[in-house]
Amino acid sequence: MEQPFIGSEALGCGALSWHQLRTQYRAVFPNIYLSNGIEPSLQQRITAAWLWSDREGTIAGAAAAALHGAKWIADDIVVDLVHSNPRSPRGVLTRRDVLFYGETQAIDGCEVTTPARTAFDIGRRGARRLAVARLDALARATDFKVDDVLGVAKCHPGSRGLRQLEAVLELVDAGAESPQESYLRLLLVEGGLPRPQTQIAVLGTDGFPIAYLDMGWLDRMVAVEYDGDQHRTDRRQYVKDIRRIEMLERMGWIIVRVVAEDRPADILRRVRAALAASSVRSLL
Repeated sequence: MEQPFIGSEALGCGALSWHQLRTQYRAVFPNIYLSNGIEPSLQQRITAAWLWSDREGTIAGAAAAALHGAKWIADDIVVDLVHSNPRSPRGVLTRRDVLFYGETQAIDGCEVTTPARTAFDIGRRGARRLAVARLDALARATDFKVDDVLGVAKCHPGSRGLRQLEAVLELVDAGAESPQESYLRLLLVEGGLPRPQTQIAVLGTDGFPIAYLDMGWLDRMVAVEYDGDQHRTDRRQYVKDIRRIEMLERMGWIIVRVVAEDRPADILRRVRAALAASSVRSLL
C-alpha cells in the first residue's frame, strides 16, 4: 500500500494481519499508516490527515492551496483541517472555523475549501509577506477573484485578521513565478517605489514576444530580475541568460539583477539609481 490507510479498517476487512501492520507499515498519524521506507509527500500527508479525521474534516489553508495546484508549498507544512476534534496529532492543526454553503468543494474525494475561501484563510493569518507569496501562487494556479474573497469576508464579519486580509489582497499578483519574486516585489513596494508590473512582455520587430521580464516599469524601460539557483547550476541557462540580458540592453532596457545574497537596502539603491538613469535618458 503506497497510499495512507486506516489501520483498523485494513485489519477489520482482513487485508492485513497485526504482524504485517506492525512490521511492514508505520503510523503517520494515530491509526493512519504508510508503507515503511516511504517519506510521505505533501499530498500523502494531506490524505493521511483527512483520514485521521474519519473523513469528516475539511482541508484548508496552505494544504488546500496545494490541492488547488499552488506551487512552492513545503512537504512538511502543518495541515490545516476544519474539524471539531481539538486534540490533533503533530503535523495537523484543527480549527473550528464556520464554513458556509459554497465555501467547500470535493477534490479527489476529500472536502477542501474553495480557492476564494482558501485565500480568505491564508490572507488573514501569519506573516504578511508569506501570505502574499502564497496567494500569488494560488492566484497563478486558480485565477481566483479578489471580489470573491471579499465576498467571503462579508459573510464572516467577526473573523480575526480582516484588516491584514484587505492589505494582502491589494498586493497579490499572479505574475510572480516564485516566492523570491513575490518577496522582491514587496520589497520594492514597501521601499516606496511605484508598484512594478510583472511578466513584462518585450516585443520583437514582428510584434511577438521575444522575452519576458520578472518585473519592472515598461514606460521607463527598467526591469528587476531575480536570478535563482538555476542560473548558477545550469550552465546552458546561465549562458542563455547572458545573451538575453545583452539583447535587452541593446534595445534600451536597464536591467537590475538580484540574487539571494543581496541586501534589501542595496537592492533599493540600485533600482532607484536605474529609475533615475532612465529619467535622465528620457530627457536627452
